[in-house]
Amino acid sequence: MNGSTDMLSILAQGLALGAGATALMDLWLMGLRRAGVATLDFALLGRWAGHLPQGRWRHEAIAKARPVRGERVLGWLAHYAVGLLFAGLLLAWQGPAWLDAPRLAPALLLGLATVAAPLLLMQPAMGAGLAGRHKGPVGPNVLRSAANHLVFGLGLYLSALAIQLLRAAA
Repeated sequence: MNGSTDMLSILAQGLALGAGATALMDLWLMGLRRAGVATLDFALLGRWAGHLPQGRWRHEAIAKARPVRGERVLGWLAHYAVGLLFAGLLLAWQGPAWLDAPRLAPALLLGLATVAAPLLLMQPAMGAGLAGRHKGPVGPNVLRSAANHLVFGLGLYLSALAIQLLRAAA
């Protein structure tokens, strides 16, 4: 294999890693919704993203902002794009060799670190305030977000194990 083939392989594995971890998080969120726990409607994420080209990154209440055409699809695309980005961060931090011998601790640490994105960026930008303080008690919101992102971290690890199995079977 030459260097560009190696890089393409790493890129493909990184995409699979991020998509797998995000999908596991989605299954977790689906379970929470079925249990009556409120989770982010990705259409609202799409609405937020849809207002970015007009220079609008902060809203008083994203649910009251003007709807954006295709916002649900845009929200899901943004959600998965962020998952891919976070998987890329794990590989940049741990190196591509992590895929050869994945360890749980770095995946969980990265997952936990990514909770900063919703608490410090997305919730304030969507009108919920820092750590969602305008929507209710901060403690439960932080714990719920941390659990969601730990599941994402677990998904990184499990996806890496699945990639290993697929490579061994090939």
